[in-house]
Amino acid sequence: MKKYPIYSIQRFNCNDVNSDFYINTFKNHLVDHSFVEEPHRHNSYVLVLFTNGSGTHDIDFDTFKIQPGSMFFLQPGQIHHWDLSDDIDGFVVFYSQEMYNLYFRQKTIDAYPFYHSLGNSPEMILDAKETKAIEPYFHSMLAEYQGNKMMKQDKIINVLDSIHIEIARKYSENNILETHSYNVKIRDFNVLLENYFLTEKAPSFYASQLHITLKHLNRICNEILKKTTTQVITERIILEAKRMLMDKKRTVNEIATALGFDDYSYFVRLFKKHTAMTPTAFRDLKK
Repeated sequence: MKKYPIYSIQRFNCNDVNSDFYINTFKNHLVDHSFVEEPHRHNSYVLVLFTNGSGTHDIDFDTFKIQPGSMFFLQPGQIHHWDLSDDIDGFVVFYSQEMYNLYFRQKTIDAYPFYHSLGNSPEMILDAKETKAIEPYFHSMLAEYQGNKMMKQDKIINVLDSIHIEIARKYSENNILETHSYNVKIRDFNVLLENYFLTEKAPSFYASQLHITLKHLNRICNEILKKTTTQVITERIILEAKRMLMDKKRTVNEIATALGFDDYSYFVRLFKKHTAMTPTAFRDLKK
């Protein structure tokens, strides 16, 4: 089993003018890039809307059913692949965080809760009416992308932002993270965790960085995520361990070291406690 490839936008984009953005119908996307049905990662954000067909979508070892109205939003680095029916169609969009944040400046992609990893699903299901309402945005973006009119990038980014706003409105109807008073702290905790989980495993470190007590951080995690701070940190470590185990060239001992564990046996016990199997057994299962 080879290491899962990481694809850049440039791998898909033949448009040299804008290497930070790519959009296509899903049907045409597969014609030119059939390799995406194999497990892989992206170094960009990915937004997908399915309008026809069926199948499954595996994201970081969770499987989601695909149906018309299925929408997915992936962050850079997530491992995913598709198992799709022949009549699949919809839209796929890749874009870089830098492009988005530089354009809006005062608003970043982190402002949208559905791109947070803590407590949020990468999937949303739109009903037929909602799908019909949001489809024209994708058609508009695709038309701009394929054309060469003035202020092309401005139009693309603003239409993309309009899609994000529509998603956020629906997300807020079903997810407490959007409106809860603890939302900002959860978001900041997520950013810290992504930056430090390889070196900092203690919940007290994150509480200190957030300028709150550990008791309060635990209260926030329990209220929003129904987990302790320790559970949240451990789950992020286990997810990264699973990703690393997909690279058969790396030994389990090397992975333990890369994850910040000096005690190899402790890492194996921790992994087994949370997955009910050893790292080696997990790797063998995923061959």
